[in-house]
Amino acid sequence: MMLSASPTSVARSSLEEMLDSLRRRDEVEKPKDLPPALPARPSSRARLPSARRSLPVSFVVGTALSQECTSSQASTGREDAKRKDKDFTPNRSSFGSKKIKKDQNVDSPYTALAEQEEKSYEVSHSHCDITSQSAVPPKVCESESGDNIGYFIKKKLRVWCRLVNGQWGLGTILSTLGEEAVISLPNGNVVNVYTGELLPANPDILEGVDDLIQLSYLNEPSVLHNLQSRFSRDIVYSKAGPVLIAVNPFKGVQLYGNSLMTAYKRKTAESPHVYAVADTAYNEMMRDEVNQSIIISGESGAGKTETAKIAMQYLAGLGGGCGVGIEDEVLHTNVILEAFGNAKTSRNGNSSRFGKFIEIQFSKPGKICGAKIQTFLLEKSRVVQVANGERSYHIFYELCAGASPSLKEKLNLKVASEYNYLKQSDCLTIDGVDDAKKFQMLLKALEMVRIPREDQEHAFAILASVLWLGNILFQVTSHENHVEVVVDEAVTTTAGLLGCSAEDLAVALSFHKIKAGKDSISKKLTLQQATDTRDALAKFLYSSLFDWLVEQINKSLEAGKPSAGRSINILDIYGFESFQKNSFEQFCINYANERLQQHFNRHLLKLEQEEYQLDGVDWTKVDFEDNEDCLTLIEKKPLGVLSLLDEESNFPKATDLTFANKLKQHLTSNPCFKGERRGTFGIRHYAGEVQYDTSGFLEKNRDALPSDSVELLSSCSCQLPHLFALRVLEQSMKSAIPLNRGMMESQKHSVGTKFKGQVFKLMHQLERTKPHFIRCIKPNSKQLPGLYENDLVLQQLRCCGVLEVVRISRSGYPTRMTHQEFSERYGFLLLDTSVSRDPLSVSVAVLQQFNVLPEMYQVGYTKLYLRTGQIAALEARRKQILQGIVGVQKCFRRHLARHQFYELKNGVTTLQSFVRGEVTRREYSTVRDSCLGGASMLVTDEEQRAIIGLQSVIRGWLFRRKFNDLLKMKRSSLDTSKSTYKSGRRFSGVKDKPQKREKPQKQIEVMPAELADLQKQALKAEAILKQKEEENAALREELQQFETKWSDYEARMKSMEETWQKQMASLQMSLAAARKSLVTDDNGGPPRRPDVALSPRDYDSEDTTSMGSRTPGGSIPVKFSNAITDGRAGRDTNGTLNAVSDLIKEFEIRKQTFDDDARSLAEVRLESAPNTSPDEELRKLKVRFESWKKEYKVRLRETKVRLRKLGHFDADKGRRKWWGR
Repeated sequence: MMLSASPTSVARSSLEEMLDSLRRRDEVEKPKDLPPALPARPSSRARLPSARRSLPVSFVVGTALSQECTSSQASTGREDAKRKDKDFTPNRSSFGSKKIKKDQNVDSPYTALAEQEEKSYEVSHSHCDITSQSAVPPKVCESESGDNIGYFIKKKLRVWCRLVNGQWGLGTILSTLGEEAVISLPNGNVVNVYTGELLPANPDILEGVDDLIQLSYLNEPSVLHNLQSRFSRDIVYSKAGPVLIAVNPFKGVQLYGNSLMTAYKRKTAESPHVYAVADTAYNEMMRDEVNQSIIISGESGAGKTETAKIAMQYLAGLGGGCGVGIEDEVLHTNVILEAFGNAKTSRNGNSSRFGKFIEIQFSKPGKICGAKIQTFLLEKSRVVQVANGERSYHIFYELCAGASPSLKEKLNLKVASEYNYLKQSDCLTIDGVDDAKKFQMLLKALEMVRIPREDQEHAFAILASVLWLGNILFQVTSHENHVEVVVDEAVTTTAGLLGCSAEDLAVALSFHKIKAGKDSISKKLTLQQATDTRDALAKFLYSSLFDWLVEQINKSLEAGKPSAGRSINILDIYGFESFQKNSFEQFCINYANERLQQHFNRHLLKLEQEEYQLDGVDWTKVDFEDNEDCLTLIEKKPLGVLSLLDEESNFPKATDLTFANKLKQHLTSNPCFKGERRGTFGIRHYAGEVQYDTSGFLEKNRDALPSDSVELLSSCSCQLPHLFALRVLEQSMKSAIPLNRGMMESQKHSVGTKFKGQVFKLMHQLERTKPHFIRCIKPNSKQLPGLYENDLVLQQLRCCGVLEVVRISRSGYPTRMTHQEFSERYGFLLLDTSVSRDPLSVSVAVLQQFNVLPEMYQVGYTKLYLRTGQIAALEARRKQILQGIVGVQKCFRRHLARHQFYELKNGVTTLQSFVRGEVTRREYSTVRDSCLGGASMLVTDEEQRAIIGLQSVIRGWLFRRKFNDLLKMKRSSLDTSKSTYKSGRRFSGVKDKPQKREKPQKQIEVMPAELADLQKQALKAEAILKQKEEENAALREELQQFETKWSDYEARMKSMEETWQKQMASLQMSLAAARKSLVTDDNGGPPRRPDVALSPRDYDSEDTTSMGSRTPGGSIPVKFSNAITDGRAGRDTNGTLNAVSDLIKEFEIRKQTFDDDARSLAEVRLESAPNTSPDEELRKLKVRFESWKKEYKVRLRETKVRLRKLGHFDADKGRRKWWGR
């Protein structure tokens, strides 16, 4: 029956009444193996389920229901709760043990989340409240070895002892005297140690275990020794409950590759690994449809970047195959971001100087379909200022070393040592790193993410302009330290790369315009101001280029790829940093790490313990170091570090020293703050105390860019500088910042405020995902392989809270399910049908049925908590039962399917029988009709059979007759051979002996036939032999004829060769004479008759006949013409000379051609070209020679005529000269 909440029972919920009834019923009949007691009202003031929640319909309250708790007691409890909720003080040593009074001025990324949870509580009447804590101080977590060290001392077992140098040493107890113990070390030394400093050591069988939870005795030296043991064997991965510990080996180890990835995919490998974490995140995303996040943290140089790349490689292997290589694009983004965002520091050769949050998106089938990259706080100051022994960003050195010659010429690039920004640190290379090879990998990665070649060249131009900006020098021109720009190669090159004039660039760097109404005043800058302006421009260009590059990558990864809302996020952010001089960048980096540490504490330490306490689980709290005070110090308004920094940044006359004094004035009361002298202050972070130098804090927080520089960039003709300036102008318009202030902020807020907003946004994104933590450990500060520094590792383990996580994981309940979920999943396994069917009763009954030990689970108000490994037995039994059910269902389905199949088969068979019968009947009727209609066909068949019989008889008779004829012929030939044989014997005088045997007679009968065949073959062979002999004789005659023709041919060829040579010699002599006469005329000699040099006797007979009709030049009177000019004469002379030269060249070419043809004909052999006729080839050659010869004669005559005319012209010219005297 349904119980309603009466006025007298408002304070007690229905669940409490049910628990009390079950508890009292169990007290009457208490079995020997008692399960854990059902939870009573806890001593804390955690809210219980509301009284408005009614019991299930099937629940019946027992007779032992207690009525001791009255409404007055309930009201008293509420008053106590109100009283204790008024004032709470924070307790750092046991965070969560006391409720912290909320400060409305402290920002927190979890405020919105808490409000959402509170609203959901009001809707669902849930009792959980994240902010409620126990009012009773927790018990101090004693060392779990405290109760066992006495046993170790008594049995004289191995223990850990603190040595004089502060290190932990492993030894064996020899004896004890009072509070001192004599310990024997492995090296033979004996030391006396106070027994209170002894810690039990684990047995040898537990040395180097995969998970620290497996250690019997959990203490610092045992954890250090276990990690060192695995590290010495190149096993760099270990587990600490849900946290993966990755120790940087500083060398290549054989722990990666496709084979190992396949093993983790198929679940054949179970050892701790980054692959295992990524595989777990992927499987939980696909199974639960909940977004996952992999948070990688650790100090600088601990290997976070490499770990993130390994995780991305495994996810790309799992989710590859969707789209066109999207997983390869995601992997190649690492190369680009490392080149532009990583640099060499004193602690790490490849340190990330920015934070990145990569969201890898998956489709419903689990394939990668896109990605998105978010970046945080690029260290811009490294562009212009690099500490000694460090380097600027990798891309500068890679560009100088690996650019092609054409690109270097286009950008006017030089070696890295020529640029002031790069050479100031005296460190230009990294050992074992080839910058030129890295640049080629960068180009390949840019092509992979589809960034056009033109955009790549624009980006390289910006990088080159930044380098050349650092080489711009200033010259002091007045006693007031005013400067002007030294116009040199650096200025002209920078202006050319940016697309502006060198004069505008020099003015922007050395002058500052101040607007007063409509007028503007130019003011010269001092040396420091000009240097700051130049550096600000360089930092702005590089940071804008970095943001633009990330935008292009995101466009490439998101274009046209649908997402199913599933994603795995990988956070790779800078680690905790503490240098000799720590500036604003280190402050922001350490602040982000503080937030990440709180997120780690919140999920692995705080929330888990809160859930135990609020759900009424018997639990002893584990203390851990909390960083709430440090975050309050940094974030609190209006007296936090960031708030005071923004306040000072707004004052024009504020300095870094005034900012440091203001911090000391307002924050001294905070235990995490420590004021120092000379403009420094200290903050006690979770990883240790760090001293910060306030020099440059205000300037870096303002991140101001002069308006003159913005105007310069907006006027540039290059695409990227103009785009960067437009973005600044758009942001300034949105934030309503006037331009007449002289300085233009590149963001709406200060750098510190913007970074704080980015961190809060990051925390919101992480809270919406299920986290997986990887803690990277740096084994030594020298970055050497094989070196393990215990103190450094122990400090990192303490900062990470690894020991607390192990204690909670080992003593906690990692598997938790609501009663409803547990009963729905495992309720069908319950055999006892008399148990009440409410979820709580079913859950407890199932645990009792499977004999789960009482200490292995606890029952909360809303959930059931089980220790590690307990759910596996239930899952195995559930799987077995389900497989049995499926087997039964399979057999039943098969029976139904077979029954339906046979019914269908019988029906089909019956139908087929009817159809076949009908078809057969139709065929029969058709045949019958055709038989009745054509009876004459039967007679025809009989006649056909009779004809076939007659034919067979006739063929038999014919065959027998032919056989008899052959037999007669054979007998007659045999008789003939016998008579021939007898006559031969008669003529030889030899008597024939009677042949008494039958077998030789048969042989004699066969011989004449074979002899006839042999005679035929012999005659045939003789005929063939005679024919071959005739053919050979004919071939010999042909051969003799060919030899005769060949000898005649050779003789004719020789005669023709001699004739040609004579003709060629004659032509050469004629041309030489013509050339000589022309040279004489050009040299100013006396005019001669052209026909004197070109005498007819120099030609052959045909030339003589052709030239015999010519008229001598001196026999005809010459007429002088005034129309002929000296210019015309010069042109005629040149044309004639050119014609003669052309004739000479053609003659040489033709001579060579005909010589070659004649030589080839002379070298032809009969066997090489049997089908060719030498006479025919010779005739053709002669025809070609004659035709050319005629043509050549014609042109030669024309040339002679021109030469003769030229001679007349010279004579006329001489006469005119004589006539004019």
